[in-house]
Amino acid sequence: MIRKLEITTFEFPEDAIIWDVRDAKAFAEGHVKGAVNQPIDSLSAESLTQVNSDQSIYILCGGGSKAPRAAEKLESLDGSRDYVVLMGGTRAARDAGLPLEQGS
Repeated sequence: MIRKLEITTFEFPEDAIIWDVRDAKAFAEGHVKGAVNQPIDSLSAESLTQVNSDQSIYILCGGGSKAPRAAEKLESLDGSRDYVVLMGGTRAARDAGLPLEQGS
């Protein structure tokens, strides 16, 4: 199932699985604290084996265009999981004053 939430009003659970689907360069320039870089082109069934099937996967990108596509790709690989697209992406998080980290 794919759900959508506004990143600016969302509170991350303590053990949230957050996948940033931008390329490594964009990720290193700034990403939401706790996010893991999982470029959209490298998403696969193997990527999903890294996460317990009962955990939600929170997906974001830079501005909100890649994350929905990534969620659709993941859902086609395993439709039984919960995918949450964080609308607005990293730019909206930065503009809202959420702390961003740099580096990989």
